[in-house]
Amino acid sequence: MPTSEPPQHLSKPEESPNSPAPGSVAAQNGHWRASLGSLLFLAGIFFVNFISRIIFGPLLVVIERDLHLSHLEAGALFFIVTLGYSLALLGSGYLASRLTHRRMIFISSLGTGAALGLLALPLPYLGLQVGLLLLGLAAGLYLPSGMATLTSIVAPRHWGKALAVHELAPNLGFVAAPFLAEAFLRWSSWRSLLLVFSFVSLLLGLAYSRSGKGGDFLGRPPTPQVVGGLFRDPSFWIMMVMFGLGIGTSFGVYAMFPIFLISERGLDRTWANTLIALSRVAGMFMAFAAGWLVDRWGVRKSLTIFLGATGLLTVLLGLLPDPWLTVTVFLQPLMAVCLFPAGFTAISRIGPPELRNMAVAFTVPLGFLIGGGVIPTGIGWAGEQGSFATGIIGTGLFTLLCLPLIRKIRLTAIAEQQT
Repeated sequence: MPTSEPPQHLSKPEESPNSPAPGSVAAQNGHWRASLGSLLFLAGIFFVNFISRIIFGPLLVVIERDLHLSHLEAGALFFIVTLGYSLALLGSGYLASRLTHRRMIFISSLGTGAALGLLALPLPYLGLQVGLLLLGLAAGLYLPSGMATLTSIVAPRHWGKALAVHELAPNLGFVAAPFLAEAFLRWSSWRSLLLVFSFVSLLLGLAYSRSGKGGDFLGRPPTPQVVGGLFRDPSFWIMMVMFGLGIGTSFGVYAMFPIFLISERGLDRTWANTLIALSRVAGMFMAFAAGWLVDRWGVRKSLTIFLGATGLLTVLLGLLPDPWLTVTVFLQPLMAVCLFPAGFTAISRIGPPELRNMAVAFTVPLGFLIGGGVIPTGIGWAGEQGSFATGIIGTGLFTLLCLPLIRKIRLTAIAEQQT
């Protein structure tokens, strides 16, 4: 999920008496290049963390056939992994306040590797569900601690570039996942691919524990007073829906699109995965352009344009015949990826400063549950009824229906001046 600028909740990393952040080389003299190696290390961990969750989309047709799953059961797998991911995000603040962020990254990498190793075994459907829940729980521990560590090893004036490097990982994951799936399915099995990712995740976790920099400080736990104040703000709930739609039209549609192209449009599996992978390449660059447009247009206008365009193109994905469908497959992800810079900027400007950190902490996991869990499960249910296209069209229509909510988002004075 690309972000064009560091959200305001990252304006000051957590500090403790043990924190190396203020005394680090990057914090003292602001050398960007001195921190690049550490950033790429974190981006590599994030890449494996992210791709371990989305790889089941390109593999879904084969998994469905091998395990004799219905379309609904196959779609529900994404709900299970997203449920674990969301729960881990919600609980990560409490864990990070007792462990260090460095240990959280280490535990996440090892846990992700162990869960992938379990999923590579010949499990029954119930075992697969348990493995996916564990995968989500382990993977979800990374992001909050990864972001806190990132901001501790890079001087504040370089956070924009640092976030851009870090956020290349999920965009590259969207492109790489279909190609890796096809490569392994040609000479081996989907379980072999999970074993490879398991080994890489374990290796990265061990390497980070020995050589990784930053993160040797505690997080701040959320308090009931702050959480209660956040939940009473209608803007929080609106942004949770907006973020869920952003994830749903990006990750949710991505997860179920290969099986739609193969089962309803009659595409060859290799061509379907290749088409989807290629359609995500431009998104790696579009995120930077979207950040510039958010600064130029303002938050509210940007959200309206990007959400409206994404909803319309999602509807067209399910409606258009094949010649035009290919064009839409390339356009829809470009608009979907633009929602995240606007969305993160809006989330970071909800309510007073003491609520902004929690706004991000709760909006992201709840949005993931909607967009990465409910929406792909709903598309799978529609496929079970005979039409994946109906589920995709419904996702786009619901996105368009939510456009009026943008006007009701209350932003801080700074954000209002921009809009």
